[in-house]
Parts: sequence; C-alpha cells; structure tokens
Amino acid sequence: MTIRIVRLGSDRHKNEGLRIGTVRRPPRGIPKSEYSTQNWYDVWFPNVAPTNELMKIGQAVKTEKDWITFAKKYRSEMKDPEKSRIIDLLAALSHNSNISVGCYCENESRCHRSILKELLAERGAKIAS
Repeated sequence: MTIRIVRLGSDRHKNEGLRIGTVRRPPRGIPKSEYSTQNWYDVWFPNVAPTNELMKIGQAVKTEKDWITFAKKYRSEMKDPEKSRIIDLLAALSHNSNISVGCYCENESRCHRSILKELLAERGAKIAS
C-alpha cells in the first residue's frame, strides 16, 4: 500500500486508489458529477492546500529564492495542529490503502504537492515512486 503524488487530470496509475484533490478550488467548467470520471479527483480535500494568499505567492514564483520563501510559508501553514493531524492521517493511511493526492500544476517541483510529498515522507508515509 502506498500514497502516490499526482497531477490532477492525468491518467490514473494502476492500483492508484482513492484520488484526493488537495487544491483550493475545484476544476473550472467541469460538472461535479464528472470530477472522478475525468480523472480530476474522487474527493475534494482543500484542507492541506495553500491558503488563497499563499497560493497567489506560489503562482508568482520566478526565482529559486521566491520558491524557497513559498516553501517555508507552506510548511509553516502545515504546522497548524489540524493540518498536521491531516498529514499524519494521510501518512498512516498509506500503510493500509492505496491513495493519491494531487494538484493541477504541471511542474511538480514548483507545486505545493512536492512539499506535501516531503511532509508525508517525514511522517513515515509509504510513497509510490
């Protein structure tokens, strides 16, 4: 069993499990009834997405320094007790179920999901390669 980090809207991997959308907003122009069938997500869970203010900072990243600033602020947001417990839960679930979490961003290395992946690994999650 593992947790997989994915780009929402991409083809699903074999045995991917439940796909969780860790994004602030649902996909535009897609009926809610088609989120799963179009490979967006099965469950929308914005609780570990960056806040709206931080999301704007992330979208404006141009330099490595900008990215480091964003990453530090996102990690700080995830220290909130409720969000920290959610990360613990996802990490624990990865030992008993196949699940995936994701975002829309094309470049994972400049997306909050890359940091979420690190946070999950730090909590002992079994991460798919």
